[in-house]
Amino acid sequence: MTPFAIERSPLLDGIPHGFFGSAGGVHQFGFGGPGDSADVRSLRAAAAEAIRPGGQLAAPHQVHSPDVVVVDAAWDDAAEGRPVADALVTATPGIVLGIVTADCGPILFADRQAGVIGAAHAGWRGAAGGVLENTIAAMERLGAQREHIAAVIGPTIAQPSYEVDAAFRENFDASHAIFFAEARAREGTPRWHFDLPGFIAARLAAAGLSKIADMGRDTFSHIARYHSYRRSTQAGESNYGRQISMIALP
Repeated sequence: MTPFAIERSPLLDGIPHGFFGSAGGVHQFGFGGPGDSADVRSLRAAAAEAIRPGGQLAAPHQVHSPDVVVVDAAWDDAAEGRPVADALVTATPGIVLGIVTADCGPILFADRQAGVIGAAHAGWRGAAGGVLENTIAAMERLGAQREHIAAVIGPTIAQPSYEVDAAFRENFDASHAIFFAEARAREGTPRWHFDLPGFIAARLAAAGLSKIADMGRDTFSHIARYHSYRRSTQAGESNYGRQISMIALP
């Protein structure tokens, strides 16, 4: 098997975790992406083993929702039948939380003192809809304290790569203007570049977190390192790959 391309954050030192890249396009971690589902399942299991030997993967069926699942035991990691949600939290050792992304933000959370971890998938819709705040609240219900929670934003499409139109901007109000940078008009219509990682970080800070880090990796521009929904769409490809981000208790 091709070695995994894993990036880790110093903010989560001591917590088994990793943001997995595509390893030059070889690794595709999403059941909805290209490839045989049995191969995807095997790859995901191997990735979980790389994060925490003997750990069991819990990864949801993601739908850009604000919904969070509390994980007490892993489920069958199959293409069909997984819980529908976009974030996971657990205080159970041996569980490896996983989320897949392809431009949206993967966020890994940990409160070392309480022994509670979380993982969230946040595109603009999920972030605006409360998935981050809901993840923090679910961690608190397991005993975490938000002043102790560290959160790391993994590989996400960067602002210069995320061009949007007026219809997109209408989803936000005037207080969000700082996340929009003017871009060159196209066919006479105004365009902007949206700062998704900045928007996510601001939501985390507004929710009371002070330990926040951004890996600063642009999924769109690093072709050999990450899958990108937008890049695949612009290339006219019929499908697109996903990377996976994982975290477990030590």
